[in-house]
Amino acid sequence: MKTVSIGSLTLDSTKIIDDVELAYERHGDENAPAILICHALTGDQHAVGTEEDPGWWAGLIGPGKPVDTAVFQVIIFNVLGGSHGSTGPLSINPKTSLPYRADFPTLTIGDMVRAEYYALKKLGIHHLAGVIGGSLGGMKTLEWGRSYPEFLDAIFPLAVTPYYSDYGLAFNHIGIQAIETDRDFDKGNYECSASLKGFQVARMAGMVTYRSGNMFNQRFGRTKDGAEFNVQSYLNYQGKKLAARFDANSYVLLLKAMNTHDIQDAVLNVPVYSLSFTHDLLYPIELMIPWLEKQKNATWQVIETDFGHDGFLVEFEKWGGFIEENLKTLLVPELTR
Repeated sequence: MKTVSIGSLTLDSTKIIDDVELAYERHGDENAPAILICHALTGDQHAVGTEEDPGWWAGLIGPGKPVDTAVFQVIIFNVLGGSHGSTGPLSINPKTSLPYRADFPTLTIGDMVRAEYYALKKLGIHHLAGVIGGSLGGMKTLEWGRSYPEFLDAIFPLAVTPYYSDYGLAFNHIGIQAIETDRDFDKGNYECSASLKGFQVARMAGMVTYRSGNMFNQRFGRTKDGAEFNVQSYLNYQGKKLAARFDANSYVLLLKAMNTHDIQDAVLNVPVYSLSFTHDLLYPIELMIPWLEKQKNATWQVIETDFGHDGFLVEFEKWGGFIEENLKTLLVPELTR
């Protein structure tokens, strides 16, 4: 696993995390224009992955694909506070020589972006052609446009809004309560995430919001396997699967960061190329379009899909062309800089 060290990081809360590391994946010619990819809540740095183990955006990124690694270099960080190699609750606190666990400080989306800004510089990347991300990654993408407009040429926020909807806040609250009221959570000092029933329930609640009701109804159709409906088996499986691969403290930390992010009054000084998806319960179109209309230079499309919020992870044939065509417009300024 590749990691980059950025030293100490001062957070928006004024607290300081020492010895910060970010895990990352990098593809393409390191002299090519750089694209930063930002993953979603439970994602990781393996957006491309390998031929044997393709990443979560392998259909979008690669030679000849919409984000063409024959033209651009692509870098993806595991988010600060995550649980896939970057500094987070599972990391060792250098002051105690023990895992941070519940003592890991509260983060903002701005903290995550700041950490990646420093990490890029450590890796010798001093300018980005673009930043692309969906969901929590879309929040980071918007924050990149607000915080570091001089560092990049354009942003591509997908399946996101300038602030988190009340519907999203409601489900995050359910998830956080399910985790924190689990007796085995032990105020964040549990031994094993996989055993936390509250965490599994939190994931189930989240899964219900990621796709449309039509998608659930079409997929499961009230079918049963014995006494249990297949939709119940599906949610049980997804809850156990995430709890086995992700840290509950990290999940709570990232949910709370999502809740607080709000750039609804910002007018960005970079071009914005945005995609929204129909039936997105968490980041509804009606919250995004009015904000885009206030921007100096914004282009957007609404993608029709029954996948709802998960639309940014699938059906690349519907919207990959939008990314590809608008990335091409960045090449001329990048090459003449």
